[in-house]
Amino acid sequence: MVLDSIKNYFITHYKSSPLLIKAPGRVNLIGEHTDYNMGFVLPASIEKSIYFAFQKNNHKTINVETIFTDPEKITFYIQGGCEPFKAGWGNYFKAIIQILLKKGYDLHGFDCVFGGDIPIGAGLSSSAALCCGFIHGVSQLLDLSISKKENAHIAQEAEHLIGLNCGLMDQYAVLFGKQSHALFLDCRDLTHKYVPINLKEYSWILIDSKIQHNLAVDSEYNHRRNSCERVVSIVNDRIERVSSLRDVTTEHLERIKLEVNPEDYKRAKYVLEENDRVHKMMDALELGNADLVGQILLQGHWAMSKDYEITTPELDYLVKTGEQLEDVKGSRMMGGGFGGCTINLIKTDNLENSLEIIRRKYKEETSIECETYQLEIGDGVHIL
Repeated sequence: MVLDSIKNYFITHYKSSPLLIKAPGRVNLIGEHTDYNMGFVLPASIEKSIYFAFQKNNHKTINVETIFTDPEKITFYIQGGCEPFKAGWGNYFKAIIQILLKKGYDLHGFDCVFGGDIPIGAGLSSSAALCCGFIHGVSQLLDLSISKKENAHIAQEAEHLIGLNCGLMDQYAVLFGKQSHALFLDCRDLTHKYVPINLKEYSWILIDSKIQHNLAVDSEYNHRRNSCERVVSIVNDRIERVSSLRDVTTEHLERIKLEVNPEDYKRAKYVLEENDRVHKMMDALELGNADLVGQILLQGHWAMSKDYEITTPELDYLVKTGEQLEDVKGSRMMGGGFGGCTINLIKTDNLENSLEIIRRKYKEETSIECETYQLEIGDGVHIL
């Protein structure tokens, strides 16, 4: 077990029992490309996590190391700066330490060992878990009293410093997650509430298509964001002042339909309908209506495929294959698009048979072996 390996390594090499922190990855049940339009999202934290072991030391250095992929030990200095390093994860910790110092937090020397079982590149927000877990551990160890909200903003700023212009959904899901619940998040004011997931006879499964985002993703992302902003601008000019697509109604959109280009109209329509799907999903989860949850997942996927145009033929094939199986209630691509995973709701008592059919058919169609992960909805960042 990952946690045991980290704990045992720490005790062997640092000769003390450490403070242990668990920082989960996250999935997004519904609500894609709504965040930058100040809309709604419905993520959940999962049991796959990054684990940290901490202790104070009597030096003016911060020592961080991992014993898993890309093993390396990096030394950061309290007064700023660090030794040269190769590991990409070092950039996150370097940025966090810089931000904490800039904000005036009183840092002291400490040692940290970390590792985890979140699949890298599967869209499970391993970087948010890495940042939020590290910040929480440092706060607990050094009595910095960093709140969860402040933690989220520091983690976001760290990602921005290394060139990832992310929103706050991932950090909030990682920090505020609750076992057996989804997290409804309003991306405009960052208010949130918990939604119980009452689907006891079903499993959430992630299927990795093994299709990686191509180099055009950033430009395609910006292209869609620009479409949304153009629609907002025309609503401002023709109807009333609005700050984002969040404030645009279906009636607004229909009134300006002939004044926007068809692609912009289609993109904006998708976002409005996706926000509506978030609310419908909340109701379906609370009712425990697996059929309705599955329908909403499928509606979301085919809207991303045909209207927002961010899926791939491989992802579409995974979803189509699931549609033909009685025990797969629904699935959709999860994440920004152009590759990655589908999230699937499958009846537990026939789970392995369903997944075997999907794996076999997908390989026959694409010559690719997809990978599957069973997901458990767990708690947000916490001390173990």
